[in-house]
Amino acid sequence: MARGDRDNRGGRDNREEAELIEKLVGINRVAKVVKGGRRFGFAALVIVGDGRGRVGHGAGKAREVPEAIRKATEQAKRSMIRVPLREGRTLHHDTKGDYGAGHVVMRAAPAGTGIIAGGPMRAIFESLGVQDVVAKSTGSSNPHNMIKATFDALQQVRSPRSIAAKRGKKVSEVFGRTGGDAEAPAAAQG
Repeated sequence: MARGDRDNRGGRDNREEAELIEKLVGINRVAKVVKGGRRFGFAALVIVGDGRGRVGHGAGKAREVPEAIRKATEQAKRSMIRVPLREGRTLHHDTKGDYGAGHVVMRAAPAGTGIIAGGPMRAIFESLGVQDVVAKSTGSSNPHNMIKATFDALQQVRSPRSIAAKRGKKVSEVFGRTGGDAEAPAAAQG
């Protein structure tokens, strides 16, 4: 019985992996200095996402390019995070992220805006499934720092449903669209 469960799970994993979007952000040639001279290898930086709110990043080093890409992809699959999206196309709110000298600002955008972001940030949004966003990177343009700053910002994104659940309120109360506005001044006076 356990064997059958394992086979089913393996099939589901293969299907999920086939649906993943993999984007190669960059490959660098790196050198290791040894007694006989330099040994050259390659470092790869990869973004992996499912196009429906899950994304991850990874870095890998190896003597050959395909092996470095494979290692980076495996690490990216292990480090995937879920990001809540509004209407499946944009962020719920504006957010900022920092990592080292890399700073990013991301803003939710109306439908039809597209992805206004450069370099590694664009790869993250395309893999994540975001269709409308305005993003700006200030500070470091190092791809590693930009990616980590972007992930820092994405981890801060909260959906109205999760905020309402945390506060024990309804989603409409969080937005202040019900009688909650009328009650607030009365409570402040009393």
